[in-house]
Amino acid sequence: MPQLLLELFSEEIPARMQPRAEADLERLFSAALKEAGLGWESITTFAGPRRLGCVIEGLPAETEAVREERKGPRTDAPEKALQGFMRGAGVESLDDCEVREDKKGSFYVAVIEKPGVKTADVIASVVPDMIRNFPWPKSMKFGENDRAQRWVRPLQRLVCVFDGQVVPVEVFGLKAGNETEGHRVHGPGPFTVSDFAKYKSQLEEDGHVILDRSVRETIILEGAKRVCVEAGLELIEDQGLLTEVAGLAEWPVPLLGQMDPDFLDLPPEVIQLSMKTHQKYFAVRDPKTGELAPNFVVVANQMAPDGGAAIAAGNARVLSARLADGRHFWDLDRKTPLTEMADELSKVTFHQKLGTVADKVERVAALARELAPAVGADPDQAERAARLAKADLVSEMVGEFPELQGMMGRYYALEQGEPAEVADAIRDHYKPQGPSDAVPTAPVSAAVALADKLDTLVGFWAIDEKPTGSKDPFALRRAALGVIRILLDSEYRLPLMSFNGVSNGSYSIQMASGRVFYDAISLAFKVGNEELAQALLEAAGAEFDEDLIRSGDRGGDLLVAPYQVGRTSEEFPRELLAFFADRLKVHLKDDGISHDVIDAVFALGDDDLVRVTNRARALQGFLNTEDGQALLAGYKRAANILKAEEKKDGEGAFEGELDSDYTPAEAEEKALIAALETARPEAAKAVEAEDFNGAMSALSQLRIPVDAFFDKVTVNHENELLRRNRLRLLAMIRKAAHTVADFSRIEG
Repeated sequence: MPQLLLELFSEEIPARMQPRAEADLERLFSAALKEAGLGWESITTFAGPRRLGCVIEGLPAETEAVREERKGPRTDAPEKALQGFMRGAGVESLDDCEVREDKKGSFYVAVIEKPGVKTADVIASVVPDMIRNFPWPKSMKFGENDRAQRWVRPLQRLVCVFDGQVVPVEVFGLKAGNETEGHRVHGPGPFTVSDFAKYKSQLEEDGHVILDRSVRETIILEGAKRVCVEAGLELIEDQGLLTEVAGLAEWPVPLLGQMDPDFLDLPPEVIQLSMKTHQKYFAVRDPKTGELAPNFVVVANQMAPDGGAAIAAGNARVLSARLADGRHFWDLDRKTPLTEMADELSKVTFHQKLGTVADKVERVAALARELAPAVGADPDQAERAARLAKADLVSEMVGEFPELQGMMGRYYALEQGEPAEVADAIRDHYKPQGPSDAVPTAPVSAAVALADKLDTLVGFWAIDEKPTGSKDPFALRRAALGVIRILLDSEYRLPLMSFNGVSNGSYSIQMASGRVFYDAISLAFKVGNEELAQALLEAAGAEFDEDLIRSGDRGGDLLVAPYQVGRTSEEFPRELLAFFADRLKVHLKDDGISHDVIDAVFALGDDDLVRVTNRARALQGFLNTEDGQALLAGYKRAANILKAEEKKDGEGAFEGELDSDYTPAEAEEKALIAALETARPEAAKAVEAEDFNGAMSALSQLRIPVDAFFDKVTVNHENELLRRNRLRLLAMIRKAAHTVADFSRIEG
């Protein structure tokens, strides 16, 4: 079947945009062809520094003819109805319609036949619109009048060939043809093409252009490793950098360069980031020591006649200039104590409704101190680390390389004699920053990381800046997942909502929200925004002393017990706890735990994420068994009967023990009573001991008696004593299940 080749040839496309452009081209072209009624066998997209294109195999020569029948009004309908029908059907006269009969009488039918459209004509119509509306993250305007264009970089050529023939596409004043260009140095061309096979072979053999981005990545990675091994060195792999560099070179040639070894006394992160961010070089290590080597790998876009020596030397000079800047920042920052940097945070706005970064630091320091006993950390060290954690944000080095926040703070802290635990916490308190990032496990690091994330979550919840749909500008979902991973990985038993006072080191969202609301309300009063202040007071639901807040007096014990200033209503923290539940569903999805199981466990009101997770794992395992599914079905049947009968007798009418004068009439009743007398205390005891697998095992004893009870026993008996007590048995089944989870939340 015919093939379509499309190439959009332009000046250099930013490397970071190329992978998404490939996906967008496939998505847009697929949608356009589908809408036109065309099918195809495969679509393959490709992108490089100067071209974006695709090849579509298996297209038909034309679209299928369409025959549509549109039923109209009765033949004796009013004239206006008949005229409206003709306009809608696109017919000029009723003579062009058929008259058909049904039991209601005669009516008109318009038969609309649309012939097939040539595929080349479809392509000629959809490609210009697709190019004009292509969703580049950033685009530029070029040209004037009919040649004006908006594209990522100026378009220079269009190749559009269908079944060996040029498709008459015109956009931005450019007419499509069948000629393309190769590498600027090694094979500029032009090359005439008739299909993708010829296009690919000419570009790769004569034009020195590797079309496939994955192939370019392989060439770069294997070549970089090879030049390192030949020099007795080891490449430090970086997938993100590899993807970016593959978008910069059409004919990649990895070269090993040398840097001035005097720069190796800089922190390795500074050297690597200078190489990666500014120069797109790969760092290299000495395999004997594991330390950075005074070398780098640069990817050239040509085969130099001298083997790349001049290219490597030139890049070494540029790198030296970059690292000289880094040394200047390093030397300058070390002259300023972190405590002085921290003082400058009062000039940096965290959020206009939540104050400065210094305000946030005060809150995080207080919360870290509260958290410390719960995670086994020293409270003084946790507070000290929190007070210094954000200080490097105003350093020269982090100003140049924002990615080094925390890392540089650690170096400066060690340089100034801070304990290693404090320095490590400064580096690690941002972690984890993604699903592949490590979780801080050291107690002080965990305390500060948790405090920072919880303060952020509570703060933005307080000012109603919650995530909506796909929008999460303050990365609150990531912060919540970070809290979850820290708690679960180290099994920290930290109830998020319980409140027991400062003496035993407990912590709660209410504590955090009290402090955040205090700062937000205080700031609103300070800038004279009475309306916002009153709205925040109302949102807090509050036991806040408004006069104290207006005075700006934080209270002498505030840093020890931030909740003393004010505590919010339970509604606020419960909303945030529901957000944690949603994030926990995402985190446990890969473990095969369904969202309804998480809901069922959270419905019991537990706020200990470790216990919630252990309970959910056990419940999911139980539900995956035949016993679990059978008991769930029995529970739902019992719950439905109770729901219907409680509408008559009142909610909770069947709670409690069996009547003393009740005598079971059926053997199945007796068996169920005996099973409940055994299973209920066993399940409760196991739950108390947090042996959730044991609790599930206890509940599994109910499966056979429950099934037999429903098969043989009439619950709504005409005898009121039997009816009431049989319904109480169902209530006991429901209550026994609820010792583990709210089974009503489980689907199925």
